[in-house]
Amino acid sequence: MISVIIPAYNEEKRIERSLSALTSQTVPREMYEIIVVDGGSHDQTRTIAAEYADQVFIQESDRVAGARNDGFARSHYDLVATTDADSVVAPNWVEHVIKSFSDPEVVVSFGPVTSIDKTPENRRYSLLFNGLMRFGAMTSLYYYTLGCNTAFRKQALMQAGMYRILDAGDDLEIAVRMRKMGKVKFAPDMKVGFDFRRYDQFGFWKTIYEWYSIVLQGGISDKYSYTRRLYDNHDEKGSEPMSGMEKAD
Repeated sequence: MISVIIPAYNEEKRIERSLSALTSQTVPREMYEIIVVDGGSHDQTRTIAAEYADQVFIQESDRVAGARNDGFARSHYDLVATTDADSVVAPNWVEHVIKSFSDPEVVVSFGPVTSIDKTPENRRYSLLFNGLMRFGAMTSLYYYTLGCNTAFRKQALMQAGMYRILDAGDDLEIAVRMRKMGKVKFAPDMKVGFDFRRYDQFGFWKTIYEWYSIVLQGGISDKYSYTRRLYDNHDEKGSEPMSGMEKAD
């Protein structure tokens, strides 16, 4: 049994595709719960989410990390996972999340991403992200535990203090603490479709530069804002759920 936590903010254009994929998994729906933690959206995000999720509520803590923590606090199961409201999990994602914890020493598992919008640029971005994930996992130098595709043993997560409330980098920092409590596992079959809209709109290298600038300042920045960005409307091309046979880019 597993609880899936999804932070959301003004995601009425994308959250239905995300939740539809989550409710169409290869394991029975009663084996997992879906919790949407809303950041005070001004659109129909909560209304749409209520049609799919087991719980929908407005977050009480700050930032995206706080939304995830609020979801963990209200979850009911021993395993908890996070994804994003603009991401699309593979049809067998929940199944592979559960399998990734077959080793009792594993406390964190994470998986690769594939681009939802299949442009050449976005394919290259996902190749870079996945290359960084695999290199870090093979060398144990770091773990690229993106918030869109990471799962935890809840008890260990609570003991570690959950996510730190940062402007950026909270989803990588958590692995630094969790690796002291057990194994951090890269699960290649645990696939999630990633929306590269931030990189498309604001520029890939500019976005990376801002992210690293915040992280190098300790995760808090007065200069750059990495969350609650306003995005231009664009077509939702390539937004169908991934085939179970599709490989991560």
